[in-house]
Amino acid sequence: MIFLFALSSVAFLIALLILYWLHTQAWLDIQTPHIAPPAAGPLVSLIVPARNEEKNIRRCVESLLTQDYPNLQILVLEDRSTDSTPAILAELAARNSRLVIVAGRELPSGWAGKPHALYQAAKAAAGEWLLFVDADTFLHPNAVSASLASAQKNGADLYTVMTEQITGSFWERVVMPLVMTALSVGFSPRKVNDPTTRDAIANGQFILIKRTVYDAIGGHEKLKNQIVEDKAISEQVKWNGYRLIVADGRGIAQTRMYTDLPSMWEGWTKNIYLGLADKPAMLLLGAFGAFLALMAALFMPVWPLLGWLWYANGGGYMAMGVILQALTVWVVLLYFRMRVNAQMGIPRWYALTTPLGAGVFAGMMFTSAWKVLFGQGVTWKGRKYDPKTVR
Repeated sequence: MIFLFALSSVAFLIALLILYWLHTQAWLDIQTPHIAPPAAGPLVSLIVPARNEEKNIRRCVESLLTQDYPNLQILVLEDRSTDSTPAILAELAARNSRLVIVAGRELPSGWAGKPHALYQAAKAAAGEWLLFVDADTFLHPNAVSASLASAQKNGADLYTVMTEQITGSFWERVVMPLVMTALSVGFSPRKVNDPTTRDAIANGQFILIKRTVYDAIGGHEKLKNQIVEDKAISEQVKWNGYRLIVADGRGIAQTRMYTDLPSMWEGWTKNIYLGLADKPAMLLLGAFGAFLALMAALFMPVWPLLGWLWYANGGGYMAMGVILQALTVWVVLLYFRMRVNAQMGIPRWYALTTPLGAGVFAGMMFTSAWKVLFGQGVTWKGRKYDPKTVR
């Protein structure tokens, strides 16, 4: 019986240490505070790639047109959409001459879609700084002014922010907080911002980069076969000795990545697969970690139950100790998950869905690992990519 109590005590200590470690990696020490818009400044080219974005493009572009930065070029690369995106863009451009629509060309062999779109738009851009924004991202009017000021203050050559994630559906609120925690563990902002490490990541939803640095690293032509082009460009910047900064941008930009479980499954499976396709060992380790997290989440309800059964059968104070340990771990877990949910604007009670979210996340990790191990391709934005030619 002492052995069971000792085993529970070891599990108790390990669980507390892991929970603390998992939830203390996402320190975004660098902020992007609102500022008074400057009277003048370097030309910034704001670039949005748009392919079949009829759900988001109007709100995105309208947020660009409200920017308070005084020296701004606004370019949207219309990437051969088959929905109503071109018509929406034409309507917006007819009402505001500042909006320039660049017609995308057919995708050449060996290129991934988004790098090709950004490559074309960058060629048309005249800015000293390039700001790449995804079509599902919506900017606060002060976004360009605030991000440029923070980038200059921190000496950044590439300045990227973690945007506020809009979650509207049940599944978004169940899964997205766990995905965000996993990303913060895999790519700690403090390590990314440390120039002495090789850790590099950027959020493709919002990337501000000096034009001279963009050209020096070869731009998106250098990354032409990379579907996860944001991570690739961050590596090129940092590994070539330039300053990479990841900052908190929740006050300047919002993103609605996915609206339901199928689109979220497709999107994150693609991201995980392509982000780690060249590192199968890391992908398998991640899948194993996700499996352990799922098993732990499923075991947690059983842990106090076993303690009660032991107590009911004469376990005494040691059984009561097991119950208290299990309940303490539950309280700590719920505290951390409630805090994450509150930061993301999600009702706190969704912390109770952690085992369900862990199951979905584990499924995405296993699916990605399967695709890597068996050389399967991925489909994104209606285009099929062969893993032999793109990453």
